[in-house]
Amino acid sequence: MKPFIKINNNNSQYFVTFAHIFMSNKIVNWAVFILLCIIWGSSFILMKWGMYDKDMKPILSPWHVAALRMLSSGLVMLPFLFYSLKDLPKKAIGPVLLSGWLGSFFPAFLFCIAETRIDGALTGSLNSLTPIFVILTGALFFGTRTSSNKLIGVIVGLFGSFLLLYANISKPPEYLTYTGFVILATILYGINVNMVQNKLAGVSSVQIATIAFTGLIPPSLIVLLVSGFFKEPLHEPAYTLGTLASCVLGILGTAAASVLFYLLVKRAGGLFASLVTYGIPFVAILWGVYYGEKVTIMQVIGLCIILLGVYLANKPPKKVGSTE
Repeated sequence: MKPFIKINNNNSQYFVTFAHIFMSNKIVNWAVFILLCIIWGSSFILMKWGMYDKDMKPILSPWHVAALRMLSSGLVMLPFLFYSLKDLPKKAIGPVLLSGWLGSFFPAFLFCIAETRIDGALTGSLNSLTPIFVILTGALFFGTRTSSNKLIGVIVGLFGSFLLLYANISKPPEYLTYTGFVILATILYGINVNMVQNKLAGVSSVQIATIAFTGLIPPSLIVLLVSGFFKEPLHEPAYTLGTLASCVLGILGTAAASVLFYLLVKRAGGLFASLVTYGIPFVAILWGVYYGEKVTIMQVIGLCIILLGVYLANKPPKKVGSTE
């Protein structure tokens, strides 16, 4: 059979050269970076879509949305389970499964419960505290050495969080109380990151994600059964859309985003990948503004101070003798 388009040796060489330049270029890294910011920044509005209809009438409960998120992410990764278990040391199975609970399962429920009372924009802003709690939990529970830069960054970041909460001081008491669920979720994220770094250094990130997510399939099904999800009128459009939003949240916001993040770490390094933290809250705020959530100047200032703290905490110390 003759080829549809004839390519001679010169054309082939040009094509290979172009492909090599494109794939090694920063364009791909930035494309993945922006895509991750959009996906993770949109997670908070997807939770709202799962729990409420367009008139903000409750549809699915936070238990339903969180469990569907975990179930769908586990089912997507299930085909890769055999290959992930193949070379996994037996002693790593426990920490990997625990990573799924600390880094995904519990935070998923905490975020959904929080969003029954607080705005998605505020949730996304508070989520930026995660790098701060990585440093704090590392120092408190894992004996990680903390530099002066990190200490200053933690103090600045925590000040920003207090300012963010102060900006909502006029809201009902329960509004501020539910922000505690988001903060607890970021603390769990911090513990999980340190545990992975200390206990699973020899296990690939893709293995951790695959085994952790698939390990959450049974408990997610149990939550759906106990919470009465399958007794809901799922054939009605509002419930169908809520279920779809929850599954998209799991497939894109959890499974696919994790794979993309690990890809970005390998292509551009951990420092560049960690900068996603700066983009996520602004995407969440844009969604909040679009849907009529009130975002004040004080909230934006509080967020910027948190991100300044994250920057200072991750800023490499100056080398001895440096003139910079």
